[in-house]
Amino acid sequence: MLDIFIIGAGPIGLACGLAAQKAGLSYMIVDKGALVNSLYNYPSTMTFFSTSEKLEIGGVPFVSNNVKPTRAEALEYYRRVTVSNKLPVKLFEEVKHIERVDENYTITTAKSTYRAKHIIIATGFYDIAVKLNVPGEDLPKVQHYYKDPHYFAMQKVLVVGASNSSVDVALETYRKGADVTMVVRGSEVSSRVKYWVRPDIINRIKEGSIKAYFNSSVKAIRNYEVDIETPEGLITIPNDFVMAMTGYKPNFSFLEKLGIKLSADEKLLPQYNAETMESANLPGVYLAGVVVGGMDTHLWFIENSRVHADMIIADIVKKG
Repeated sequence: MLDIFIIGAGPIGLACGLAAQKAGLSYMIVDKGALVNSLYNYPSTMTFFSTSEKLEIGGVPFVSNNVKPTRAEALEYYRRVTVSNKLPVKLFEEVKHIERVDENYTITTAKSTYRAKHIIIATGFYDIAVKLNVPGEDLPKVQHYYKDPHYFAMQKVLVVGASNSSVDVALETYRKGADVTMVVRGSEVSSRVKYWVRPDIINRIKEGSIKAYFNSSVKAIRNYEVDIETPEGLITIPNDFVMAMTGYKPNFSFLEKLGIKLSADEKLLPQYNAETMESANLPGVYLAGVVVGGMDTHLWFIENSRVHADMIIADIVKKG
């Protein structure tokens, strides 16, 4: 019988493990993917908006070569934290079912069965892409995840969106020789784009190096062209790849399967106690990290949700 079963081996799941270890509680961390799987799936050239100390967990220093760490540095940091603290982590082991038995929980995974007094859900939001829901979105040329710009050299690339990820894709592929067009639902590049990058994309659009259609949307995708609805009407442009950087969302079906109550509106906010992070309807089940924000994925990050670990463990210890 474990004191705590933690679902998700991302930074916040690991932070919960460190806090549980410090409190002398028994625990297990399980993830359906790799260690810090979301960070692994970030673009290979990605630089964090935050400084390294804001990404630290468990009081373990994060030293990076520059003020803002890279994806590679973050992967190495969280791996070293896991190994040096001997955190019990099981990877590539998907949770299939949870059942409440005699005020405790039985957790069935793809590989084993566990019993625990408490559960922490720290599953993040990067597993499921928000779809465009247009004809042709299922074509192989349409991608929702981006790794490296070289693949798109000398190709006609359509980038959907104007967030950090969209802007990074547009600029990086443009500088590798791609013919880049952006489709932006709003009237301008998002104000949340990294402050040192936003002037770059605005200037590239202004000079015509990157074409941008504002107040516009993709209507249909075909093998070698794309239809775009613009304020001036429907246009068709030649195209080789569509990078649909439309955001990601938590696995709501998984949360509902576990029994977590969600809000009835479009934000699908999990219901929980903001002081303890305990689920509103499942005793002993806690939520940690960005998953608590539902569709508002831009509200929570590593730096402002790592405190959830201490809040949760404090409540568990208090209950005895």
